[in-house]
Amino acid sequence: MVVRREKTNYVIQSVSHALDVLEQFTGEADELGVTELSKRLKLHKNNVFRLLATLEARGYIEQNKATENYRLSIRCLRLGQRFITQVGLLRQARPVLVQVARTSRETAFIAVVRNASVVPLDAVEADQPVRLAARIGEFLPLHATAVGKLQLAFADEEVRGSLPETLQKFTEKTIVERQALAPQLKKIAENGFAVDLGEHIEDVRSVAVAVRDYTRSVVGALAVAGPSYRLSQERIEKEVVPLMVKAGRDLSTRLGFDTE
Repeated sequence: MVVRREKTNYVIQSVSHALDVLEQFTGEADELGVTELSKRLKLHKNNVFRLLATLEARGYIEQNKATENYRLSIRCLRLGQRFITQVGLLRQARPVLVQVARTSRETAFIAVVRNASVVPLDAVEADQPVRLAARIGEFLPLHATAVGKLQLAFADEEVRGSLPETLQKFTEKTIVERQALAPQLKKIAENGFAVDLGEHIEDVRSVAVAVRDYTRSVVGALAVAGPSYRLSQERIEKEVVPLMVKAGRDLSTRLGFDTE
């Protein structure tokens, strides 16, 4: 007869304490010292110091040399991003991308803001001989793409203010003045979708919608793109926009966004 033990019997106390340390860095407590952590965790200062030293050596904690306090390091962010990649945005987006590409017969992709640019993270290409190639991982301009303008429309003033007064010109249709872009961003925020009519690449058009999560924050942009001869103004208005609005709502719901 095999006796099964409860999983709690296998808990390693030192590992548990290390996780307790990491969990203290929440809310307003972005930096903490050894004394404060010792009080919170009811552990001796020497034990806390050894835990911090171990976490620091592994890259999960770093010390502010000016205050001698500790704070979370970049590795914690990387773990969070890995979680998002594995079970968050991309995993939930995949079936929606497949459906959008199948229905529209154009390339569908999901993109997020990174370093004052917008970056496609995943895509499903159109099943047609002439199609837009997926540009996964490429940094695209915020002001001249549908996904970029969509993100700007819902971004805070700091992100918008990072744009230079004079914007880079890609085609004759590119908006090259930040002030001239503002009315379009306002309209995008009101309508819930953005359109690129050859502003980044000549003869390429795209439509993007916002993707929100359970916090109601915009966490990405869902888009469809193709050659302008297939994406006419009439088709965009009558077919593509309704398709994308529904797809954006479906993906947001998958991420916990409450549409009510």
